[in-house]
Amino acid sequence: MTSRVHSSRPLLWVAEHTALVVLGVATVVPVVFVVLTSLMTSDQALSATIVPHPFSWDNYTHIFTQLPVARWFGNSAQYAVLATTFMLASSIPAAYALSQVRFRGANLIFTLIIVTMLLPPQVTAVPKYVLFSRLHLTGTLWPLILPNLLGDAFSIFLLRQFFLTIPKEYADAARIDGCGEWGVLRRVIVPMARPGIASAAIFLFFSSWNDYYGPLVYASENERWWPIAYGLATFRGQHGSDWSLTMALTVVIMVPVVVIFFFAQKAFVEGISLTGVKG
Repeated sequence: MTSRVHSSRPLLWVAEHTALVVLGVATVVPVVFVVLTSLMTSDQALSATIVPHPFSWDNYTHIFTQLPVARWFGNSAQYAVLATTFMLASSIPAAYALSQVRFRGANLIFTLIIVTMLLPPQVTAVPKYVLFSRLHLTGTLWPLILPNLLGDAFSIFLLRQFFLTIPKEYADAARIDGCGEWGVLRRVIVPMARPGIASAAIFLFFSSWNDYYGPLVYASENERWWPIAYGLATFRGQHGSDWSLTMALTVVIMVPVVVIFFFAQKAFVEGISLTGVKG
């Protein structure tokens, strides 16, 4: 009887986690396919072969020697790091004011921020392009980086919701001890809100790293400013039938994202799970 119970436990686990198993397989299989294809020759990639034989590591050598991958990586890193830094510098104070400071009109301002999230980016694309064209910034990535100095609507919303989970008594106690609002923000709120801040930073970093539409609009005319995502799209257009090289470049692009998420996943998951507890 005991042996039957033990033997049925794996089946019970599978039955209880069927949806998670299916989603896990659906997520892993495409990644495995990309990695295996990146190790094939061009002829193998166009055949029904699943496992490369032999493994062709020359694909990775080719993309690093024949393509300006280092420059593309540098541009993407500059874009993602500066955009994330500027967003945090502007969105954290805004979210703090909307969540921890009592003032008239806070709900109205927050509603307007939510409204800006409902606007499709295509609506503002033309006026923004005209503005940055007159500032002579087109042909670079600065039109995508500088707007983050004015805050990001989604990041403000995410940070505000996380800050609301922090009891106001902590901020009130710091004010009684003589801290000003900047002191409360720096010494009390930011240390307690690290998971939420990490979540907002990861969201924008990944969005910037994978951005294709923005560089297409502003930097496509200047190859020196191409980021890695736009470089991959351009390479794919020029080498449409060479799937092995395309997949090798795709793997190279994925590595930094996977590494960053691996080290930051605990803070990211905690920030997402706690955000939105209060409205």
